[in-house]
Amino acid sequence: MTEFFAAVMELPGTWQFWVAVGATAVAGMMRGYSGFGTAILLSPVYSTLFGTLGGVPAILLMELIVSMQLLPKAIGEADRRTILPLGAAAVVATPFGAWVLLNADGEILRRAIGVCVLLFGALLMSSWRYHGSRPLLLNLSVGVTSGLLKGATGMSGPPVILYLLSGPEAARQHRASLILFFSMISVISIAAPLWAGLMGPVLLAKVALLLPVLAISVPVGVRLFHILPIVWYRRCAQLLLALAGGFALLF
Repeated sequence: MTEFFAAVMELPGTWQFWVAVGATAVAGMMRGYSGFGTAILLSPVYSTLFGTLGGVPAILLMELIVSMQLLPKAIGEADRRTILPLGAAAVVATPFGAWVLLNADGEILRRAIGVCVLLFGALLMSSWRYHGSRPLLLNLSVGVTSGLLKGATGMSGPPVILYLLSGPEAARQHRASLILFFSMISVISIAAPLWAGLMGPVLLAKVALLLPVLAISVPVGVRLFHILPIVWYRRCAQLLLALAGGFALLF
């Protein structure tokens, strides 16, 4: 407990903490507005500020809590026929991705996170979308890919987001489906870092200080979803993803 309280007192005195606060507020609003964005924005930022072993587990724990915050209203609106097998495959694959997190070189992994975010942003900006059918085998493949990314980098979003956004469903159902998917894999994602002893007092202090920022900003994003045009979100997301990915590569 002494180490925890010491970290709580020391962190606000660092510039890294205040950069993390700003990024967390933006990511929370993006998550509340769209149903995703927390890990995609925070993974490159936290990994740069705190290192991959200090940043990714913090994201995973915060993602678990915010997913539970959004889940109740999303269950009824989500496309459960697609999301349940997709999420189940991701749950199985996530521990294998966690092995990468625990064993890979932190610098290489951090830059790989930045590259993934930039590529995702580029694809989101392009007109390319998958417009084919969604058979079970493809659902499982996308789920496995997302689970591997979740365990290794803290962000499972890029494959499943691009996959789901290609469908004809309304924005409200897309948002609900993403919330349900992220909720399904959030619990399993913290198991490996917890088992490896990465969620110690210093990490818990970061979460204790940053989680209220996320908790406050998510409802702001939910409110914005009801009053702002969806096209605004895409333009804003493109800019934020480019900044986050560039941050991981350049710093």
